[in-house]
Amino acid sequence: MVKQKYIALVDCDSFFVSCEQKRDISLKNKPVCVLSNNEGCVISRSKEAKKMGVRMGEPYFMLKKEHPKAIFKIADHEYYSQVSKQVMAILKDFSPYVQIYSVDEAFVDLTGLVKLYKKNYKNLAIYLREKVLQEVDIPVSIGVSSTKTLSKLASDKAKSSSNGVYLIGKRKIHKELNNTRIEEIWGIGRRLTKSLKRYGILTAEDLTNRSDAWLDSTIGIHGLEMKHELLGEMTSPVTNAEKTPKSIQNTRAFGIFTSDFNFIKSELNRHIHTSCRKLRSYNTKCLQIGVMLRTKDFKVYYAKKDLLSPVDFELEISNIAIKLLKEIYNPHILYRSTGVFLERIGEQGVEQLSLYTDGSESIKKEKLAKCFDKLESKFGKNIIQTGFVKK
Repeated sequence: MVKQKYIALVDCDSFFVSCEQKRDISLKNKPVCVLSNNEGCVISRSKEAKKMGVRMGEPYFMLKKEHPKAIFKIADHEYYSQVSKQVMAILKDFSPYVQIYSVDEAFVDLTGLVKLYKKNYKNLAIYLREKVLQEVDIPVSIGVSSTKTLSKLASDKAKSSSNGVYLIGKRKIHKELNNTRIEEIWGIGRRLTKSLKRYGILTAEDLTNRSDAWLDSTIGIHGLEMKHELLGEMTSPVTNAEKTPKSIQNTRAFGIFTSDFNFIKSELNRHIHTSCRKLRSYNTKCLQIGVMLRTKDFKVYYAKKDLLSPVDFELEISNIAIKLLKEIYNPHILYRSTGVFLERIGEQGVEQLSLYTDGSESIKKEKLAKCFDKLESKFGKNIIQTGFVKK
């Protein structure tokens, strides 16, 4: 356990919709819905769309008939990522300890900032919220408490608060736990909810009333940590360290149905380039490459290959991926999307060089890859594109 801290969870409100409204201010206060690729289903809704009755995951072909006044936008994840970086930059400038949890959420350690900003913790959160809104034009909800689990609970309540901020202090903990259903606790899924309810655990307070021994034997270490976090005892501090992902994948629908091999190959190369750049940003390489093809009828074909040496360079990965693509491709089938999966990701230092090479070729590839990244950082994404010889 560590000493008490003051942790804020900053959660961007309806993030994808907020990004679209930032880009086009005429969309503000309108029933806006963001759809998954190729006019699929709803993945983000504005407050106005929620009031209209639009449900998450509802398919577009049904919504356009049920809600003709709703405004629909196709997801632009590259743009959303850019906006996310702007938000996170403000948080990192505000506090020395920021842990990015997802594209639209981050934990911020506020401990000790009261003296620096001469504001109490509630006013600190209000100030930070206003700063993000003014500088990036993205509304956020901020929950503040002594642990990540409680700050997550507070951020959920902040969404319905008039100022977008909610605090759970020591004196309010037990009252909040009594009023929190077990399924509302961060980290408890449907399966665990059903299991706990069979034991008569219906609220967060019920969970904290169970003994450590019972939680350890029934749920495991996760249950113990959850109990203490709910009681305001931190078990997981905010850390700046970014966790290396176990896998990197990049897929996207074409927008049209096609059996054109060269078109599919071109799209796959784009995904490979994006994935490799992300791989290098973590200073890692992969030891397994997978390629996916999804048909017009949503049937998925997949092929993968294990490598002898780890790689992070798109030209190397592309050569292998195109061979895998040829294995699963059928010219008589219409496809809707393709994607690449980089698996078995490890540290860059595990590469084993051949006895018959001096390593100069590997050094050249690393320099070229870094050159790609520098050019894109300066001139924008996809300024560099890998080519190929037509089939």
